[in-house]
Amino acid sequence: MVKKITLAFAIMLSVSIFAQKQVRIVEDFNKNWNFKLGDYPEAINAKFNVSDWRTLQLPHDWSIEGAFDKDAKTKQAQGFLPAGKGWYRKTFTIPANWKNKTVSIEFDGVFKNSEVFINGKSVGIRPNGYISFGYDLSQYLSFGKENVIALKVDNDSQPNSRWYTGSGIYRNVRLIASEKLHVGKWGTFVTTPEVSAEKSKIHLEVTIDNDNVSVKEFKLVTSIVNAENKEVANFTSIEKIGAKTSEKKIHNLEIKQQKLWNTENPYLYKVITKVYEKSKLVDNYETPLGFRYFNFDSEKGFSLNGVPTKIYGVCLHHDNGALGAVENIHAVRRKLTLMKEMGANAIRMSHNPHSLEMMQLCDEMGFIVQDEAFDVWKKKKVTNDYHKDWDAWHKQDLEDFIKRDRNHPSVMMWSIGNEIREQFDSTGIAITRELAKIVKSLDVTRPVTSALTENVIEKNFIYQSGALDLLGFNYKHEDYKDFPTKFKGQKILASESVSALETRGHYDQSDNIKAWPTKHGAPFDGNADWTVSAYDQVKSYWGATHEENWKTIKSQDFMAGTFIWTGFDYIGEPDPYPYPARSSYFGIVDLAGLPKDVYYMYQSEWSKKTVLHILPHWNWTKDQEINVWAYYNNADEVELFLNGKSLGKKSKQNDDLHIEWKVKFEPGTLKAVSRKNGKVVLEKEIHTAGQASKIDLKGDKTSIKNDTYDLVYITVSMLDKDGNLVPNAMDLINFEVTGGGKLVGVDNGYQANLESFKANSCKLFNGKCVVIIQSNGKKDNVQLKATTSNLQPSAIEVKVNQISQSHRSTKIF
Repeated sequence: MVKKITLAFAIMLSVSIFAQKQVRIVEDFNKNWNFKLGDYPEAINAKFNVSDWRTLQLPHDWSIEGAFDKDAKTKQAQGFLPAGKGWYRKTFTIPANWKNKTVSIEFDGVFKNSEVFINGKSVGIRPNGYISFGYDLSQYLSFGKENVIALKVDNDSQPNSRWYTGSGIYRNVRLIASEKLHVGKWGTFVTTPEVSAEKSKIHLEVTIDNDNVSVKEFKLVTSIVNAENKEVANFTSIEKIGAKTSEKKIHNLEIKQQKLWNTENPYLYKVITKVYEKSKLVDNYETPLGFRYFNFDSEKGFSLNGVPTKIYGVCLHHDNGALGAVENIHAVRRKLTLMKEMGANAIRMSHNPHSLEMMQLCDEMGFIVQDEAFDVWKKKKVTNDYHKDWDAWHKQDLEDFIKRDRNHPSVMMWSIGNEIREQFDSTGIAITRELAKIVKSLDVTRPVTSALTENVIEKNFIYQSGALDLLGFNYKHEDYKDFPTKFKGQKILASESVSALETRGHYDQSDNIKAWPTKHGAPFDGNADWTVSAYDQVKSYWGATHEENWKTIKSQDFMAGTFIWTGFDYIGEPDPYPYPARSSYFGIVDLAGLPKDVYYMYQSEWSKKTVLHILPHWNWTKDQEINVWAYYNNADEVELFLNGKSLGKKSKQNDDLHIEWKVKFEPGTLKAVSRKNGKVVLEKEIHTAGQASKIDLKGDKTSIKNDTYDLVYITVSMLDKDGNLVPNAMDLINFEVTGGGKLVGVDNGYQANLESFKANSCKLFNGKCVVIIQSNGKKDNVQLKATTSNLQPSAIEVKVNQISQSHRSTKIF
């Protein structure tokens, strides 16, 4: 029987619970693992000799450490990097006083085909490399003694993906100890069935696990805490649970005058769940909460909290550039910050579940998320992909995916697939209905969608299933105008669009838009150095330029928005080129995290920033005719000057997104001035650069923590004596890192660069490259020294801030 506690007692109780310590123990389990490539089944034994194995800290991706190989089994799609098999092993001691606790381990992601062994016994397998999973280890552990965990990873069957996956334990691992009576794994589900400016209702489902051999009576306390850590609502009930069972308990609360979560002010609350056995606190568990309501409309598109809102989205793959698949919250924050500053308000998790860190940061930074489960169903796209595991695992994988992510307020769409082959035959009807039913059994608060490529109804069996709440269409932007008639009454989104091609800082002089190639397998007139012009003039045969797509989306109210393919370049899928190209050309930002010029087109359209950006650089041949483009906003016109002489004023006409001039090159200064009502808004200058004179080093932050995880990204630029970027500099820069950091990655953004991401040197590409330094745990400040021939060395110091405890907390959502 549920009994409501009196309000006065509840308030007293709420005060006392905040004063009590955390009783659920969540330990960072990433450190001091041994690793070796190859197959070592005897590694499960306690006395196995690991003296010739590496010692490392997770997360770890062994593929990114390898050399590019034209004959690699992973092929072009995965960037010609190695895969194979590998084993991880760790010896650890469990405290004796944990004997009466439930001890579990959580893996955020292992690619792929993992099997975990504790003290020689297998505790479970998981084929899917993107799914988070965990195991109860209690029955396998020796308490107060040493234990051995061994983990086999088998990524040998190739090819198994259409893009780079990485290999190994590439996301975080935690060890969790709780009392036998505790909140279950992903054991809370919070919804807000009513949200208004005045008040909101909160519905909380809590799954309680009782691992005891006896019935337990307990007190369940729910507290809603705001961003200032002040309690704003609470509810308490007395409950009973049977021995060795899991049961769901319900709490309903109400809050008045709450702050709403939106993309500009992503205000977050927390639900704190506490379990008391008699007067003893036996578990505490946090769940994110954001108050927001949204709607997709067949005529008006998308609205958030009643405000019409166009979805300015980008698709992202899971890799982090030179880090490979290694997940690091600082890398993800940098990536999302660049997208936020561009004006993006939405992320599509392409095409599989992403990390916990990604989900948490989307909540905190204010991104609308399309959360995507699968790229493949039962029909394969490549020989050894997920279709082999579909029958045995798709139900559990989908359920675990939903359970893990359904509390995140940023998630507003569940995508059950991307460009699925069953779209084209009748088996797609039954599978779509099955998957939608699984999603709805766990969450009815968000629409189910799938990224479709076929807009001919008779050919699209996923659409014919009638199970989708929201239609996502990939590409074919020229057909959108017909959708309100063809798909009458349907809610529609451009789930993937553009696929334009660009290399940062490279400019071919052309007046034409080109498709490279014009159709699959057709020859095309590419560049000998594997580059593509950074003018927005080259696209894939199935796609569009950035401007073509955005003009279409912008003008059609019924389209909820768009997800650009892609926000960042990613490893693998280097269309249109073969080897040595090894990473994509699709990104608005290159693989090193350096924006391409089209970044500023989006910033001028999607953000509130005042923008004036001119391209290209100004180092050319005398009298060569150059196309000069300008992206701008918040102004009526732009005037261009060359060495002080006006080349005329121009304004965007009709639906133009940029303006341009043809200018005969002469060395000097190219200057653009934007004006509104005759008053200057912004001025921008580009100068002809002289001889290289200095290596410039700039960090994305001035300090890091000595926690062995924090990162700083140093942008390396070659400048002339006047501080101008030398746009054609390709010098080899050597790096030396000392103090409290270690070099973990280098990249210059060039898609055909075959030098290792882990080298201590990097060639500049079009004047720039990036060095990634990670804390090594030492207290000394980090020193980066950069040297090259014929120039004085340059150095930068990054302060190291000492912390008293691990960067991890119990905030695991």
